[in-house]
Amino acid sequence: MKIFKTKTDLITYVDKLKSEKKTLGFVPTMGALHQGHASLITQGLLQNDFVVVSIFVNPTQFDNKEDLVKYPRTLDSDVDLLKTVSEEKIIVYAPSVDDIYGEHVESVSFSYDGLEHEMEGRFREGHFDGVGTIVKRLFEIVRPDKAYFGEKDFQQLMIIKKLVEKNNIPVTVIGCKIHRAKDGLAMSSRNMRLKPEYREAAPFIYKTLKTAKEKFGTKSANKVTEWVTKQFATHDLLELEYFIIADVETLKTVKRKSNQKSYRAFIAVYADDIRLIDNIALN
Repeated sequence: MKIFKTKTDLITYVDKLKSEKKTLGFVPTMGALHQGHASLITQGLLQNDFVVVSIFVNPTQFDNKEDLVKYPRTLDSDVDLLKTVSEEKIIVYAPSVDDIYGEHVESVSFSYDGLEHEMEGRFREGHFDGVGTIVKRLFEIVRPDKAYFGEKDFQQLMIIKKLVEKNNIPVTVIGCKIHRAKDGLAMSSRNMRLKPEYREAAPFIYKTLKTAKEKFGTKSANKVTEWVTKQFATHDLLELEYFIIADVETLKTVKRKSNQKSYRAFIAVYADDIRLIDNIALN
């Protein structure tokens, strides 16, 4: 498996592949890889000759510096997992902060036509500027034909699509279904930090989303939101940060349902000090 630590070496290798007319998929990650990442990479391998997987904990997208420090960094075990998917067709880019940012570790400001002000944008100041900064830089380095993002971070997926559109970046962004554990919990690198009792409680999030979807068929968005809020108000371990039913196109909170629009429910929950997010299509 080819593992590059510097963009200079990766760019040289990508130039070689492109001269051979090879197609390139890309899966950007922050490491602590799991089967959700593996499913994105597998999708990429079905549609491309090679897949580049970046492993980089990006400092500019953390509004909570303590979260940045605690974020798991597990490069050796990440590479072991990647080898179970493909040794020959996966290229790893595991740069240092200096290789990506040089001396100026800071975000560029982006406009995503308002998508950045909804949901996560309200609760995590500057987060999507950090996301846009790193993804744009990685796209420029890797120059992939297709890039793969999970729908667990649905707002991020929409924002990346907007980033590509507004900056005329020649890449096709593909959203992939949420990969879940058998008990329904959405796969996340943060899950490995959950204490046992919180890991046991966490599937309640998806269970609640599924019931919310059923209720949305006959009840108003406000009624469903009230019901979800009550479910978490009495939960001993899980603390609701937000539950929002939003228009899929604009991500704005729905005021009144329309049969002409698609909706999705989004949730953020604290399990002790670990923040978990999830979402579900409603119609």
